[in-house]
Amino acid sequence: MSSEVKPYSKEEDSKKEQVRRMFDRIAPHYDSLNMFLSAGMDKRWRKTAIGMLDVPKEALVLDVATGTGDLAFEIARQFEDAQVTGLDLAENMLVMARKKSAKRGLSSRVHFTLGDSEDLPFEDHSFHSVSVAFGVRNFGDLPRGMREIFRVLKPGGRLVVLEFTKPRTFPFKQLFQFYFKHILPFVGSFGSGDKRAYHYLYESVQAFPDYDRFTAVLSTNGFKNAGFKVLSLGICAIYTAEK
Repeated sequence: MSSEVKPYSKEEDSKKEQVRRMFDRIAPHYDSLNMFLSAGMDKRWRKTAIGMLDVPKEALVLDVATGTGDLAFEIARQFEDAQVTGLDLAENMLVMARKKSAKRGLSSRVHFTLGDSEDLPFEDHSFHSVSVAFGVRNFGDLPRGMREIFRVLKPGGRLVVLEFTKPRTFPFKQLFQFYFKHILPFVGSFGSGDKRAYHYLYESVQAFPDYDRFTAVLSTNGFKNAGFKVLSLGICAIYTAEK
C-alpha cells in the first residue's frame, strides 16, 4: 500500500508530515516541472477527469490535495456556477494556488483552505462532488481518506480520482518504467532542488493499489458503482464512484 512508502525513507516522522514538507519545498517549481515532465498531457488528463464529474447547478465541489489548484480551476471553467473549495496539506502550494486564482479572477468562486485529507474540516454531506488529482497515493492512511471523502459527500454525489498507474502493455510498460525510474527523477531533482521528491513519485506509483485494487478500496469504504478509465496507454487512470 502507498502508506509504506515515504518521501524521505531514512527519516522517522510520519508519511503525512514528510509529504507536507516535500510539497512545501518544491511548490515554486511544481507547475513548470509537471508540464515539462508530462509533455503537457497533464492538462488534457485533468480536463477529461472533470468531464466525468457530476456537478449539478450551483454545486459545492471539493478538490482534495488540490496542490496549486489546477484541477479546481478546471472545475470552475467547466461548471461556471459551481463554488469550488480546494484543500491541501502544504501551505506553500496553496500560496501558489491563491496567486493563480487572483490572476484568473476566480477568487470569488474558488477558495483554498489548509487541511488534512484524512480529517476533513467539513460537516457531513457538505459537497455535491469531490475530486482528487494525483493525491490519493500520498495519503498516509488510504482507507481513512476514502471514508472521509465519503462522509463529506452528499447522498448521490460522485467522486472522481485521477491518479498515475503502471502501464501493462509491452513495450510501453518497459519504456515508461525506465523513464519514470531514471529520467524523470533526474530531471525533477535538478529542477526542483529536492533530490528525493521525484524518486518518491516513482516509488509511490509502484506501491499504489491501482486499477481493480483501488476500486476495491472504494467499494470497501462505502462507495458504489466504482470503476475506472485508462488514459494514455496506462500512464494514469480516472476512477469514479458514487455515494
